[in-house]
Amino acid sequence: MTWLKWLYPPPAWRPLVLILLGGLTGLAVYTAYISNAVSYLSDDPEACLNCHVMSGAYTTWQHGSHARTAVCNDCHVPHDNVFKKYYFKAQDGLRHASVFTMRAEPQVFTLNEGAVPVIQDNCIRCHTKVTEPVHPGIEGKTCWSCHRETPHGRVNSLSSSPYARIPSLSPVLSETVTRLIEQKPNETSNRNQP
Repeated sequence: MTWLKWLYPPPAWRPLVLILLGGLTGLAVYTAYISNAVSYLSDDPEACLNCHVMSGAYTTWQHGSHARTAVCNDCHVPHDNVFKKYYFKAQDGLRHASVFTMRAEPQVFTLNEGAVPVIQDNCIRCHTKVTEPVHPGIEGKTCWSCHRETPHGRVNSLSSSPYARIPSLSPVLSETVTRLIEQKPNETSNRNQP
């Protein structure tokens, strides 16, 4: 119990520490709400649309053959055990969130080194009956080095499907911003004149 006393701030600092902890907790809850963080725990493909830059990948998947039988996590997340799956999702999600937050999205998406063996293992996991008799002993090649159109097609840039029909997400805007957007352009310009 003596170590707990060490964690307590001096009496004069307690209100400030409580306010700071409350503010940080509120900020964490707000960030989780804005980012729709709970959706990443699911296997719903629309969770990938929380980042608008994934619309091309979503659209190519949606119109491809895998949309009928597989979701994003079936290919992009390991299935060895549940702990590895969610660790990988957390690691990959934090990387995606930091890239998206810093506006550092590449124009053309490529797989990072950690994703390549995961996706390759998942291709084999689902298609073992097909690959064993047809592709015996192919080592050092990924499935998509030959099957380039599967599942996302050849073109994977941000501009490859700019007008993609994707499910619309509800906007997170304040009432004031929503009213300003809904106003007619001349109402806004008249209000700014003296």
